[in-house]
Amino acid sequence: MAAEQRIEILHHRHGSWDDLPATDRDLLEHAVAAAARAYAPYSHFHVGAALLTSDGRIVEGSNQENASFPAGICAERTALHAAMSDRPEAHITAIAVAVPQAGPDRPVAPCGICRQALLEQERRQAAPIRLLMGAVNGPVIEMRSVADLLPFSFDGSFLER
Repeated sequence: MAAEQRIEILHHRHGSWDDLPATDRDLLEHAVAAAARAYAPYSHFHVGAALLTSDGRIVEGSNQENASFPAGICAERTALHAAMSDRPEAHITAIAVAVPQAGPDRPVAPCGICRQALLEQERRQAAPIRLLMGAVNGPVIEMRSVADLLPFSFDGSFLER
């Protein structure tokens, strides 16, 4: 007989951006600014991401679509790959995601591909990446680690022979 197991995902839900430290508010504001630069003529879903490196640098990214939909890239991976291409030794301490048109009470979470890419970076640097998902002028969901978003994750150990 199968055993049932429960998975708990711990997170903080902040009522508004005002409840956050100034550095987190700033990171979310960078994510909103990045969303304004998204190229989303097909989905009209403008996503912005901003990540913070351990040396205090902020790297922004926005989604960039293509008529061949799978050829586009999400905001989170745009920021992640820009940071890692520029400084592969950098450690990311936090990433903020914002979708201005999602509404004032609906923070948006990263898609599955972005969760996997962020988790890969978290494992690569052997340190957690805090995740802030903010609704503009609304609540913020904060997670201590990207791993919390992907409890049954895939990693390189599955590829070993």
